[in-house]
Order: sequence, then structure tokens, then C-alpha cells
Amino acid sequence: MKKLLMVIGILSIVLNTNAQKKEIKITIEQLSQNIYMLTGQGGNIGVFKNEKGIFIIDNQFARLSDRILSKLKTISDKTVTMAINTHYHGDHTGGNENIATKGATIFAQKNVRSRMEGIQKEKGKITPSSLPVITFNEGLQLYFKDENISAFHVHNAHTDGDAIIYFTKGNVLHMGDTFFNNRYPYIDLKSGGSIKGYIKAVEKALLIANDDTKIIPGHGKLASKNDLDEFLKMLTKLTNAIQKEINSGKSENEIIKNTGLTAEYDAKGFGNGFINPERIRKTIYTSLTNSEK
Repeated sequence: MKKLLMVIGILSIVLNTNAQKKEIKITIEQLSQNIYMLTGQGGNIGVFKNEKGIFIIDNQFARLSDRILSKLKTISDKTVTMAINTHYHGDHTGGNENIATKGATIFAQKNVRSRMEGIQKEKGKITPSSLPVITFNEGLQLYFKDENISAFHVHNAHTDGDAIIYFTKGNVLHMGDTFFNNRYPYIDLKSGGSIKGYIKAVEKALLIANDDTKIIPGHGKLASKNDLDEFLKMLTKLTNAIQKEINSGKSENEIIKNTGLTAEYDAKGFGNGFINPERIRKTIYTSLTNSEK
């Protein structure tokens, strides 16, 4: 009987896992002649079809690599030759090893490699093929036959290794997780992120974008400059409101529990994603009161 129950349990896990995989839909949206946005599970992927092969921005989870690469075959028979990570989180870098073993060269801001390597050391195993092999400090320029790509490091925003990527001719901007469209953002304070740095990153992106720019957020639907501007207004309004509460002597608990601080954007559904209203209030409070910010 015990063996039967064990078999049933294992079968249930397998069936649930397969069901979850089937539920994940991989889609590609064309943004310009050679630039696309791929969505699945994890951070949105930017795709650029070029004379050298396929260039991608982020790559989601390892378990999705085969499906993602198969989907890319619908736009080009060429392989992924270059990839850039916007930051180190696993839902953006999980496929690094899989694409690297197939010939892709991985780029990232230097702190991305440092953080990934540090996590691997803690686990007791370094996987060199999963790490970026080319890193940069403040910026990187890539030149192709019909496109120029600029990568800009934005400091202490979502993490300490964020990069935003701009296709200068296609006028497409990939924000990584410095932009969650119509959602409260996840700011990884333990990895060098901060609300003030996050706001500066969005301000920099708005200087790059124009009314025709197509903006790929880390999470959420394709956006416009107006969407990003509204996102900045939300961040600024919440930060100013929480700073005012701090200045008036309100405690952390009072601020976290004050639903009025985020009510305007809660009503618009900003708290329906990964970060709920209470968590964004706590994140902003913690960032503003952190002496190392």
C-alpha cells in the first residue's frame, strides 16, 4: 500500500509539472523589421535578428530554453550568437548555460557576473559556462550592419548591476527589471537596489525614449514613453508620501500598515502582481531609512 501511495504521489508531481509547462505560452511580438519581444515565464526577452545570428536580451529559466530556442526558429534559422543579461536574477539568466553551450557569447555589467559567481560559490559549484564572459562598467556599444545597440549601466536601481539596452535605429528600449509595466516594482535591496536609484534609472530611460519608442519592460506588456512616465509619477508620488511620513515621526509599522499611501495605485491594480501594496510600502520605507543608500 505504501509503495502504491508513493507511486501515486510521484505520478501526481510529474503530471502537475507537465501541466504547468503546458500552461506556459511562449509568444513573439514583432516590434520592428528585425526586433521582437518574446514572452513566456520570467523576464521579457528582447530579440534582434541580424547578420551574425540572433542577439537576445535575457533568457528566462533553464527549463524553458529548448522551447524558447524553438520559438526563435520561427523568425530565423540562425542560432543565438550573443546575449546580454540586464541583471543577475534567475528568471533573466537561468538559460545562460544552455545558450552558451550552443555557442552564444554572454555580456553583462560586471556586478552581474560577481553576484552570479558568488551565489554559485555558496552552493559549492562554479559553472563557468553560465557566467557572462564579457563585462562592462558603465556602458557598451555594439555595431551591426543595420543596427547599433547601446547598453547603459544604471546604478543601484533594481540591483547594483542593472543595464538598460537601446536599439538606436529600431528605437526599441529594453528596461530589464527597472520597469514593471502597470505593477509595483521589485527592488532588491539586499543586492544593491534602492528606490532613489530606481527613480534615477527611469528618469535616464525617459531621456533616451521619445513618443515613438517601443519599451520592453522586465515584466508586463509592451509599453510606450507615456506608460513609463506614469510609472515614474507613481514611484515619485509614493516615495514623497512615505518620506513625509518618516519626517513626521511615523514608525515603520504605521507606514507599512497605512493603506492610504498607495490607495490611488492599488485601485489601478498595481499591487496585483508579485509585489503587493504592503510590500512596496515596506520596500520604499526600508530603502529611504537605510543609512547605506
